[in-house]
Amino acid sequence: MIKFPNCKINLGLHITGKRDDGYHNLETVFYPVPLTDALEILPQSHFEFTTSGLAIQGDPAKNLCVKAYDLLKTDFDLPPVHMHLHKAIPMGAGLGGGSSNGAFALLIFNELFDLCLQQQQLIDYALQLGSDCPFFVVNTPCFAFGRGEMLEPFTLSLSGYQLVLANPGIHVSTAWAFSQIVPSPASAHLAEIVQQPVSQWKGQLCNDFEEPVCKSYPLVKELIDYFYAQGAHYAAMTGSGSTVFGLLPPELSASPPPALNLALYKVLAL
Repeated sequence: MIKFPNCKINLGLHITGKRDDGYHNLETVFYPVPLTDALEILPQSHFEFTTSGLAIQGDPAKNLCVKAYDLLKTDFDLPPVHMHLHKAIPMGAGLGGGSSNGAFALLIFNELFDLCLQQQQLIDYALQLGSDCPFFVVNTPCFAFGRGEMLEPFTLSLSGYQLVLANPGIHVSTAWAFSQIVPSPASAHLAEIVQQPVSQWKGQLCNDFEEPVCKSYPLVKELIDYFYAQGAHYAAMTGSGSTVFGLLPPELSASPPPALNLALYKVLAL
Protein backbone atom coordinates (compact mmCIF):
# COMPACT_ATOMS: atom_id res chain seq x y z
CA MET A 1 0.00 0.00 0.00
CA ILE A 2 1.26 3.46 -0.87
CA LYS A 3 0.28 6.87 0.49
CA PHE A 4 1.68 10.34 -0.01
CA PRO A 5 2.45 12.14 3.28
CA ASN A 6 1.98 15.87 2.82
CA CYS A 7 3.55 18.74 4.71
CA LYS A 8 2.06 21.73 6.56
CA ILE A 9 2.61 25.39 7.20
CA ASN A 10 2.02 27.26 10.44
CA LEU A 11 -0.21 30.30 10.19
CA GLY A 12 1.11 32.09 13.25
CA LEU A 13 2.91 30.37 16.12
CA HIS A 14 3.03 31.50 19.76
CA ILE A 15 4.96 29.82 22.57
CA THR A 16 2.79 30.47 25.59
CA GLY A 17 4.49 28.58 28.43
CA LYS A 18 6.94 25.93 29.61
CA ARG A 19 5.36 22.70 30.85
CA ASP A 20 6.35 20.54 33.80
CA ASP A 21 6.98 17.64 31.39
CA GLY A 22 9.69 19.62 29.58
CA TYR A 23 7.59 20.46 26.54
CA HIS A 24 6.19 23.88 25.70
CA ASN A 25 2.60 24.99 25.37
CA LEU A 26 1.91 26.67 22.07
CA GLU A 27 -0.82 28.03 19.86
CA THR A 28 -0.78 27.79 16.08
CA VAL A 29 -2.94 27.21 13.05
CA PHE A 30 -1.86 24.19 11.00
CA TYR A 31 -2.68 24.25 7.30
CA PRO A 32 -2.03 21.18 5.09
CA VAL A 33 0.06 21.71 1.97
CA PRO A 34 0.12 19.48 -1.16
CA LEU A 35 3.88 18.93 -1.25
CA THR A 36 4.39 15.26 -0.51
CA ASP A 37 6.75 12.40 0.16
CA ALA A 38 5.80 8.84 -0.85
CA LEU A 39 5.56 5.96 1.60
CA GLU A 40 4.99 2.35 0.55
CA ILE A 41 4.49 -0.51 3.03
CA LEU A 42 4.20 -4.15 2.00
CA PRO A 43 4.28 -7.39 4.02
CA GLN A 44 7.38 -9.49 3.45
CA SER A 45 9.39 -12.23 5.13
CA HIS A 46 11.70 -9.89 7.07
CA PHE A 47 11.60 -6.28 8.26
CA GLU A 48 13.28 -3.74 5.99
CA PHE A 49 13.29 0.05 5.78
CA THR A 50 14.73 1.77 2.69
CA THR A 51 14.76 5.34 1.45
CA SER A 52 15.34 7.36 -1.71
CA GLY A 53 15.20 11.01 -2.70
CA LEU A 54 16.63 13.49 -0.22
CA ALA A 55 19.27 11.99 2.05
CA ILE A 56 18.02 11.23 5.56
CA GLN A 57 20.60 11.69 8.28
CA GLY A 58 20.77 9.70 11.49
CA ASP A 59 19.96 6.19 12.64
CA PRO A 60 17.23 4.60 10.46
CA ALA A 61 15.87 2.87 13.57
CA LYS A 62 14.91 6.31 14.90
CA ASN A 63 12.95 7.26 11.79
CA LEU A 64 9.33 7.92 12.72
CA CYS A 65 8.10 5.39 10.18
CA VAL A 66 10.07 2.67 11.95
CA LYS A 67 8.97 3.99 15.34
CA ALA A 68 5.35 3.83 14.19
CA TYR A 69 5.81 0.15 13.32
CA ASP A 70 7.50 -0.60 16.64
CA LEU A 71 4.79 1.29 18.55
CA LEU A 72 1.92 -0.63 16.99
CA LYS A 73 3.77 -3.93 17.23
CA THR A 74 3.65 -3.68 21.02
CA ASP A 75 -0.16 -3.87 20.85
CA PHE A 76 -0.80 -5.84 17.64
CA ASP A 77 0.66 -8.92 16.02
CA LEU A 78 2.07 -7.14 12.97
CA PRO A 79 3.96 -9.22 10.39
CA PRO A 80 7.37 -8.14 9.05
CA VAL A 81 7.12 -5.43 6.41
CA HIS A 82 9.16 -3.63 3.80
CA MET A 83 8.82 0.13 4.15
CA HIS A 84 10.15 2.42 1.44
CA LEU A 85 10.15 6.18 1.98
CA HIS A 86 10.87 8.58 -0.87
CA LYS A 87 11.74 12.00 0.58
CA ALA A 88 10.92 15.22 -1.26
CA ILE A 89 10.03 17.41 1.75
CA PRO A 90 13.18 18.96 3.26
CA MET A 91 14.01 17.93 6.81
CA GLY A 92 14.46 20.35 9.69
CA ALA A 93 12.63 22.92 7.60
CA GLY A 94 9.51 23.70 9.64
CA LEU A 95 7.26 21.77 7.24
CA GLY A 96 6.57 18.75 9.45
CA GLY A 97 7.68 16.21 6.87
CA GLY A 98 9.03 13.71 9.38
CA SER A 99 5.92 14.02 11.55
CA SER A 100 3.76 13.44 8.49
CA ASN A 101 5.73 10.31 7.59
CA GLY A 102 5.16 8.85 11.05
CA ALA A 103 1.45 9.66 11.08
CA PHE A 104 0.89 8.27 7.59
CA ALA A 105 2.71 5.07 8.57
CA LEU A 106 0.13 4.63 11.34
CA LEU A 107 -2.67 5.21 8.84
CA ILE A 108 -1.25 2.66 6.41
CA PHE A 109 -0.77 0.00 9.09
CA ASN A 110 -4.31 0.58 10.33
CA GLU A 111 -5.74 0.10 6.85
CA LEU A 112 -3.38 -2.59 5.59
CA PHE A 113 -3.80 -4.89 8.59
CA ASP A 114 -7.41 -4.04 9.52
CA LEU A 115 -6.50 -2.81 13.00
CA CYS A 116 -9.85 -0.95 13.24
CA LEU A 117 -8.32 1.99 15.10
CA GLN A 118 -10.58 5.04 15.26
CA GLN A 119 -9.29 8.57 14.70
CA GLN A 120 -8.80 9.41 18.38
CA GLN A 121 -6.89 6.17 18.92
CA LEU A 122 -4.63 7.03 15.98
CA ILE A 123 -4.12 10.51 17.41
CA ASP A 124 -3.09 8.98 20.76
CA TYR A 125 -0.53 6.77 19.03
CA ALA A 126 0.68 9.69 16.89
CA LEU A 127 1.32 11.84 19.96
CA GLN A 128 3.74 9.18 21.19
CA LEU A 129 5.75 9.80 18.00
CA GLY A 130 5.85 13.60 18.22
CA SER A 131 3.87 16.73 19.01
CA ASP A 132 3.10 17.57 15.35
CA CYS A 133 2.10 14.04 14.38
CA PRO A 134 -1.55 14.13 15.53
CA PHE A 135 -2.30 16.95 13.08
CA PHE A 136 -1.50 14.72 10.12
CA VAL A 137 -4.07 12.17 11.28
CA VAL A 138 -6.73 14.91 11.02
CA ASN A 139 -5.00 16.68 8.10
CA THR A 140 -7.45 19.57 7.75
CA PRO A 141 -6.95 23.20 8.88
CA CYS A 142 -6.82 23.19 12.67
CA PHE A 143 -6.26 25.55 15.55
CA ALA A 144 -3.73 23.68 17.71
CA PHE A 145 -2.79 24.22 21.34
CA GLY A 146 -1.22 22.34 24.24
CA ARG A 147 1.88 20.67 22.81
CA GLY A 148 0.20 21.01 19.43
CA GLU A 149 -1.84 17.85 19.91
CA MET A 150 -5.06 19.60 20.99
CA LEU A 151 -6.77 20.18 17.67
CA GLU A 152 -9.87 22.16 16.77
CA PRO A 153 -10.65 21.74 13.05
CA PHE A 154 -12.26 24.75 11.42
CA THR A 155 -13.15 25.98 7.96
CA LEU A 156 -10.35 27.84 6.22
CA SER A 157 -9.53 27.89 2.52
CA LEU A 158 -6.63 29.58 0.76
CA SER A 159 -7.78 28.28 -2.61
CA GLY A 160 -7.65 31.75 -4.19
CA TYR A 161 -3.89 31.98 -3.68
CA GLN A 162 -0.64 30.61 -4.98
CA LEU A 163 1.44 29.22 -2.15
CA VAL A 164 5.15 29.67 -2.74
CA LEU A 165 7.61 27.72 -0.56
CA ALA A 166 11.28 28.66 -0.38
CA ASN A 167 13.81 26.80 1.73
CA PRO A 168 17.36 28.20 1.90
CA GLY A 169 18.89 24.90 2.99
CA ILE A 170 19.51 26.12 6.54
CA HIS A 171 18.85 23.53 9.25
CA VAL A 172 17.51 25.35 12.32
CA SER A 173 17.84 23.34 15.53
CA THR A 174 14.44 23.13 17.20
CA ALA A 175 16.09 23.01 20.63
CA TRP A 176 18.08 26.17 19.83
CA ALA A 177 14.96 27.90 18.49
CA PHE A 178 13.02 27.20 21.69
CA SER A 179 15.97 28.45 23.76
CA GLN A 180 15.60 31.86 22.10
CA ILE A 181 11.98 32.29 23.18
CA VAL A 182 10.61 33.77 26.39
CA PRO A 183 7.12 32.23 26.59
CA SER A 184 4.22 34.62 27.10
CA PRO A 185 0.44 34.53 26.61
CA ALA A 186 -0.69 35.20 23.06
CA SER A 187 -1.90 38.76 22.57
CA ALA A 188 -4.57 37.75 20.03
CA HIS A 189 -6.48 34.61 19.10
CA LEU A 190 -4.89 33.14 15.98
CA ALA A 191 -8.04 31.41 14.79
CA GLU A 192 -9.80 34.79 14.73
CA ILE A 193 -6.97 36.48 12.85
CA VAL A 194 -6.87 33.87 10.08
CA GLN A 195 -10.60 34.33 9.50
CA GLN A 196 -9.82 37.86 8.33
CA PRO A 197 -8.80 38.52 4.70
CA VAL A 198 -5.22 37.38 4.03
CA SER A 199 -4.28 40.95 3.06
CA GLN A 200 -4.88 41.94 6.73
CA TRP A 201 -2.62 39.28 8.25
CA LYS A 202 0.64 41.22 7.95
CA GLY A 203 1.58 42.68 11.33
CA GLN A 204 -1.07 40.61 13.12
CA LEU A 205 -0.24 36.99 12.34
CA CYS A 206 3.18 36.36 13.89
CA ASN A 207 5.55 33.44 14.45
CA ASP A 208 7.54 33.80 17.69
CA PHE A 209 10.48 31.94 16.16
CA GLU A 210 10.77 34.29 13.20
CA GLU A 211 12.63 37.16 14.90
CA PRO A 212 15.46 35.11 16.46
CA VAL A 213 15.86 32.94 13.34
CA CYS A 214 15.98 35.97 11.05
CA LYS A 215 18.53 37.61 13.34
CA SER A 216 20.84 34.59 13.19
CA TYR A 217 20.08 33.67 9.57
CA PRO A 218 19.46 36.92 7.62
CA LEU A 219 18.68 34.96 4.44
CA VAL A 220 15.35 33.96 5.97
CA LYS A 221 14.43 37.64 6.39
CA GLU A 222 15.57 38.32 2.82
CA LEU A 223 13.15 35.69 1.53
CA ILE A 224 10.23 37.17 3.47
CA ASP A 225 11.04 40.64 2.12
CA TYR A 226 11.41 39.24 -1.40
CA PHE A 227 7.94 37.69 -1.33
CA TYR A 228 6.40 40.98 -0.22
CA ALA A 229 8.31 42.79 -2.99
CA GLN A 230 6.82 40.28 -5.45
CA GLY A 231 3.31 41.24 -4.34
CA ALA A 232 2.57 38.61 -1.69
CA HIS A 233 -0.43 39.44 0.48
CA TYR A 234 1.30 37.60 3.33
CA ALA A 235 4.72 36.03 3.89
CA ALA A 236 6.22 34.36 6.94
CA MET A 237 8.48 31.62 8.22
CA THR A 238 6.82 28.31 9.08
CA GLY A 239 7.46 26.38 12.28
CA SER A 240 10.90 26.89 13.77
CA GLY A 241 12.28 27.49 10.27
CA SER A 242 13.87 27.88 7.92
CA THR A 243 11.23 27.51 5.18
CA VAL A 244 9.49 30.73 4.18
CA PHE A 245 6.12 30.81 2.46
CA GLY A 246 4.32 33.51 0.54
CA LEU A 247 0.66 33.78 -0.40
CA LEU A 248 0.39 35.48 -3.78
CA PRO A 249 -2.74 36.30 -5.77
CA PRO A 250 -3.03 34.01 -8.81
CA GLU A 251 -2.52 36.78 -11.38
CA LEU A 252 1.05 37.37 -10.19
CA SER A 253 3.91 35.36 -11.64
CA ALA A 254 6.04 33.93 -8.84
CA SER A 255 9.73 33.54 -9.64
CA PRO A 256 12.65 32.49 -7.41
CA PRO A 257 14.94 35.18 -6.04
CA PRO A 258 17.92 35.82 -8.32
CA ALA A 259 21.39 34.70 -7.24
CA LEU A 260 20.08 32.37 -4.54
CA ASN A 261 20.69 28.63 -4.73
CA LEU A 262 17.65 27.44 -2.77
CA ALA A 263 17.26 23.90 -1.50
CA LEU A 264 13.54 24.08 -2.30
CA TYR A 265 11.42 26.45 -4.36
CA LYS A 266 7.86 25.36 -5.13
CA VAL A 267 4.82 27.19 -6.41
CA LEU A 268 1.69 25.30 -5.38
CA ALA A 269 -1.98 25.85 -6.16
CA LEU A 270 -4.16 25.57 -3.07
